[in-house]
Amino acid sequence: MFLNQATYEAGTEPYGLAVADVNGDNKLDIIVVDYFGDSANVLMNIGNGTFASQVNYTVGTDPQSVAVVDVNSDNKPDIITANSVDDTVSVLINKGNGTFASQVTYPVGSQPYGVAVVDVNGDNKPDIVTANYAGGSVSVLLNTGNGTFSTQVTYAVGIDTYAVAVADVNGDNKSDIVTANYFGGGVSVLLNKGNGTFSTQVTYTVGMDPQSVAVVDVNDDSKPDIITANSVGGTVSVLLNRGNGTFSTQVTYAVGLQPYGVTVADINSDNKPDIITANYFGGGVSVLLNKGNGTFSTQFTYTVGLDPRAVAVADVNGDNKPDIITANCFGGTVSVLISS
Repeated sequence: MFLNQATYEAGTEPYGLAVADVNGDNKLDIIVVDYFGDSANVLMNIGNGTFASQVNYTVGTDPQSVAVVDVNSDNKPDIITANSVDDTVSVLINKGNGTFASQVTYPVGSQPYGVAVVDVNGDNKPDIVTANYAGGSVSVLLNTGNGTFSTQVTYAVGIDTYAVAVADVNGDNKSDIVTANYFGGGVSVLLNKGNGTFSTQVTYTVGMDPQSVAVVDVNDDSKPDIITANSVGGTVSVLLNRGNGTFSTQVTYAVGLQPYGVTVADINSDNKPDIITANYFGGGVSVLLNKGNGTFSTQFTYTVGLDPRAVAVADVNGDNKPDIITANCFGGTVSVLISS
């Protein structure tokens, strides 16, 4: 289904990955964060699914994850990184041609590993939410309207919070928070009270040591479900939404060794979202096709670079077929697998 990978240099140790058109040419570009390089690296799409050499921008110390979202309402996507050593997020405003201004940093909780940028208080301005590993918390920074952010408000979640996703899980048109908690094998769900504040967490069991989480409707009932990549045991967990923002017991599926990253997207154009994982040990991605009722077929795998930590799915060559992109932390590369 996918052609042989192409690889591109992407810093010393790329951890996080996003795909977005940052220069307004209708071609999707690749953005990674380099953990040891303390940078956000941008690879521009040349136009046929190939990419130019990276351009690097300084961010905070040891960035773990990245989001690319327009935070100042100028229709140009900006870069936001979670910096795990100095307990900050960096915001780099897009200058308009795919280059970025120097970072502005904001304090968050202890050791932010994950970041999501979504409007949580209904003012049509995307806010920042971080998963804080050391503190077992999430930080919420509300957008003040011009791409600057208010002081964080924190909420308790599970232990060793590794990743965060934000989606409306109970159908009230308010964005809720879901975290993957590495220690103890759980996810936390915090329902939005309606003004950008959140209720106390409700927790659900998943596989061992979940490192990433996605919230997507996988069984076509218009209710977003939870999917985690569980790094110990080599599984993904699928928790179906019962319809009121509560979730059924997990169903697990085997993937490769040490899945660190997960994304959910329709890979085979059947209008059913499939599961794709980045498997750190062995340098592969697993693809699990959706059977149509929220259950999944046995994985098939593709080789990528060494030690992939993050994965994204997007059409990077304009043929209306989804391609796979991974950030490979050993060797400092990204892999691009073009759909055939």
